[in-house]
Amino acid sequence: MAEHEQEQGGGGVRLSSKKLIILIVAGVLLLAAGGAGTFFLMKGQMAQPEEASHEKHENVSLYYDMSKAFVVDFPKGGPIELVQLAVTFVVEDQGTADALKKNEPMLRNNLLMIISSQSPDKLNTTEGKEALRKAMLDDVAATLKKLSVHGEVKEVLFTSFIMQ
Repeated sequence: MAEHEQEQGGGGVRLSSKKLIILIVAGVLLLAAGGAGTFFLMKGQMAQPEEASHEKHENVSLYYDMSKAFVVDFPKGGPIELVQLAVTFVVEDQGTADALKKNEPMLRNNLLMIISSQSPDKLNTTEGKEALRKAMLDDVAATLKKLSVHGEVKEVLFTSFIMQ
């Protein structure tokens, strides 16, 4: 009977060592698959922030503030006799901001002419303000093109708009 127990015990050990080898091989395969999966997931996630970083870098806005506010007097007796505007430009790059600064006297002249040609009643509406903003943007773009500046003014922002 003792021999029978040893045979079963011995047979059980061989079976256990086979199970142990199978379990070790399965564990190694699972670890390798998990590691490979993690690698590919992390590789994809690492590439995305880099791309987003480039997009952020390309979309960084530079601003150029006109040095003084624009003040325009309208004829007396109307509902609006004075308009004061502070303007900031959203520019493509530092070279464009430098060109705006260098040519600010010419730009101020052109923009004052545009503002003074507006109807005070229209400036009192959102549509009128948008039309003024677009006219200013178009004029600045045309002036930069005429001066052979390669950059672009993307937007005109009113940072102050006072009407009295």
